[in-house]
Order: sequence, then structure tokens, then C-alpha cells
Amino acid sequence: MKNMPLELMKYAQAAILTIAFTLTGCASTRLVDAQVNSFAPQPVATGASYRFERLPSQQHNPDQDQLEQLAQQALAKVGLKFSPAAALSVQVTAVQRQESNPRQNGVNIGVGLGWVFGNGAVSIGNRGALFPGLDAQQTNYWRQVSLVMRNAQQTVVFESHATHDGIWSDHATVLAALLDAALQGFPNPPEGVRRVNIDIPR
Repeated sequence: MKNMPLELMKYAQAAILTIAFTLTGCASTRLVDAQVNSFAPQPVATGASYRFERLPSQQHNPDQDQLEQLAQQALAKVGLKFSPAAALSVQVTAVQRQESNPRQNGVNIGVGLGWVFGNGAVSIGNRGALFPGLDAQQTNYWRQVSLVMRNAQQTVVFESHATHDGIWSDHATVLAALLDAALQGFPNPPEGVRRVNIDIPR
């Protein structure tokens, strides 16, 4: 019985250290969880050069330049090189929807926050208010990026789509993460829909 306060103190210290470690990680990174579906009907050579191809609706869209810059960074990570004269073409598109949804009433910490202790990140979705009476409306963003690669014969050799639904409003940062997710496993990604987690700075 005399050792009970000391044991309780040890448990409390361990709990405090765990919470502090988790919150430190949460302050530096966040998690973009993407649903990814990829297809690779024909092989793409490692280190191949590519050019961007635009749809007519993308020709004069000011956002397309930024999207292709983000795609160029993601493609460089998998070893592809940009060249305006390349035979391989890459078509990249992005779609976003913004919705304001009413939050549920009541304290809902367990469901509202998805703690990932492995990397100290936090995945936050539209799961209800943490405290009643605060912020009755929550803005949610649904985003999807798509990449389609075609060879010189205009045959599709790679296709991938990545989707994320969350509260992050910094459009470009989330799109960059989705492009990385869409290219995970390139040039031989797994078949079927899968979840890909990308850590990004807060």
C-alpha cells in the first residue's frame, strides 16, 4: 500500500510523456489518407521523359500551370524527366468540392480524432464536434487527382486516381500529397483500390 502512490506517479508520468510525444508529432505533421486506384497496362521505362498534354478545357485555365508544376515534382520522385519534345504524354486533372456540414452535438473525441502513434500524425475527418455548442458548421473538402500517361501511339500505359475527403483548406499542399499517393508503386502499382497515407507538414 505504501508503494501505491509511487506506482500511480509512474503511470501518470508515462501517460504524460505519451501525450506530449503525440502532440509534438501532431504539431509538425498531418496525415492525408487517400483512396488510390491505379492501372498499368503497359510498362513505362525507368527514367523516361514525358511532356504534358492538356484537354481543350485546360488550355487557358490558370490553375493548370500550378497543377502541372506539382505533378512535375511528384513525377520527378519516381524518376521521370520533363521534356516538351518527349513521346510519352501525361494528362493531369484535379477536381475539388467544398461542403459545409453540420457537426454532431456532444463530445466525440474518440471518433473525431484518429491518432496514428507510429508517426505522430493525426487524421481528422468530419466526425462531429469535440465540444457542444462550438462551430456548428464544418467545411469539408473532397478532392481527386488523376494522372493518365500515353505513349507515342496514344495508347494508355498508366492511369491512376487518388481521392481524399477532409478539412484541410490549403489546396496546393493537399494536391501535392494526392499526386504522390497516385504515383506510389509506380511503374508497377498494386491492383485494386487501396489506401495510401502521405505525411505532410502542418
